[in-house]
Amino acid sequence: MSKSHLIDRPGIAGIILAAGTSSRMGQPKQLLDWGGRPLIRAIVETALAARLDEVIVVIGSAGDEVAAALADLPVRLVPNPLAAAGQSTSLRAGVAALSPDVAAAIVLLGDQPFITTAIIEALISAWLNAGSPIFAPVFAGTRGNPVLFDRSVFAELLAVEGDQGARGVIARDPARVSCVHFDDDRPLFDIDTPETYAYARALLESAG
Repeated sequence: MSKSHLIDRPGIAGIILAAGTSSRMGQPKQLLDWGGRPLIRAIVETALAARLDEVIVVIGSAGDEVAAALADLPVRLVPNPLAAAGQSTSLRAGVAALSPDVAAAIVLLGDQPFITTAIIEALISAWLNAGSPIFAPVFAGTRGNPVLFDRSVFAELLAVEGDQGARGVIARDPARVSCVHFDDDRPLFDIDTPETYAYARALLESAG
């Protein structure tokens, strides 16, 4: 994206959900080593490289450690004391914290390290050039994350409950969801257990 394009475009934010309890991992997965950096830092740096107007990171039980890992980065940390009640609480916290001039927000998960800046920028470009309120990526035929939501959908995001995040909002009306297609399926991969972490590290090293 050119600098002049950034000046003219509506405000776009990133919300990174990083408040999970990592119960299946046995340690805070946000702090796992990823190419010499904490995993959450790698994901935040990817979002920042897309030159979003603001990046919000929702933090939970490992909040102090995550904050330390991101201390020198231009992000806004939003604590979620209700994180144990499900992903919807983090989504609501992130959306509620958005600046009033934000016209769209991209919701990223803090455990999907193969999301690239190019994916984020492709979603932004699609939204800027079409009228759909929701843009989702499709990786080798499977829909995944991150998902871009227009401000017109924010009220619905603020009403989600349980541990399903925004899936219900996306499924409510498929006609308003536009897809951006990618050939690579690695961005679908998330890190939940020591086994998936080991496999993800192997994928990272093979991509070299």
